[in-house]
This record gives sequence, structure tokens and C-alpha cells, in this order.
Amino acid sequence: MDELRDLYQEMLLDHHKHPRNYGKLENANRKAEGYNPLCGDKVTIYLLLHDDVIEDIAFEGVGCAICKASCSVMTEVLKGRPEAEAEKLFGEFHDLVTSDPDSMVDTDGLGKLAIFAGVREFPMRIKCATLAWHTMRAALRQSDDVVTTE
Repeated sequence: MDELRDLYQEMLLDHHKHPRNYGKLENANRKAEGYNPLCGDKVTIYLLLHDDVIEDIAFEGVGCAICKASCSVMTEVLKGRPEAEAEKLFGEFHDLVTSDPDSMVDTDGLGKLAIFAGVREFPMRIKCATLAWHTMRAALRQSDDVVTTE
């Protein structure tokens, strides 16, 4: 179990130091901003949605390692997926990081998202991990309000 935890931490740090899909998406047709006042995380999620499919997705912003890694992994996982699947993954990710730390969580089928399972052991960090997802959801719904974790 410790080896798996070490691997997950290594992957989180890699996504923090070398975020995927980082930068403004010039041809985006959806955009939303998110802010976590407890940690100071600020992100902007850009989507190119066509025929209910996320053809492209990117992010900009500043944040802690968990927030930035969450943005990075989320963009990799959602690129090319239908909007309905993105909504489903939002729920599965949210359940993963907010479930009771002592409960067994089935991470099969979550792929790279499983690296965030340990976040649930640190309640103050859950908002860092979920900010990207709430902001992506606001972009899908074309909400003009800044997403906040408070």
C-alpha cells in the first residue's frame, strides 16, 4: 500500500510541476473562473465544446500542488469525451475525494483520477482537488459567476 501511495504522490507532483494542457485555449467557446479563498487557488478552465463533445480543454491559473495536478489530470481525462460523460466523471471524482477515509473506495474505472484517493484523508485539501471540476462544470453550463469553494 505504501508503494502505491508513493506512486500516487509522484504522479501528483509530476502533474503539478509539468501540467498538461496549461495555457489559454484561444478557440474556446466556453470558459469559467474558479477561486478557493482558503488556499488561494485561482483557475480558469477553457473548453472547446462541439456537438456535446469536449474537443479540447485547457486551464490557466495559480494554485497549490493538488489544485494544479487536479486541473492537469482532469484536462487529460476529459479531452474527447461527451459532455454527459464529463458530468458523470464529475460525480465519480467528487465521491472519490469526499468519501469517508475509512471506507473502501472502488477506484477501478477511474484511471488516472485514482491518484486523488488520498485527498479524502485531508479535509482541508478536498476543495483544492475539486475546484477544477466545479469550474469545468460551470464552463459546460455557461455560468458567468466565479466558482468558489465557499
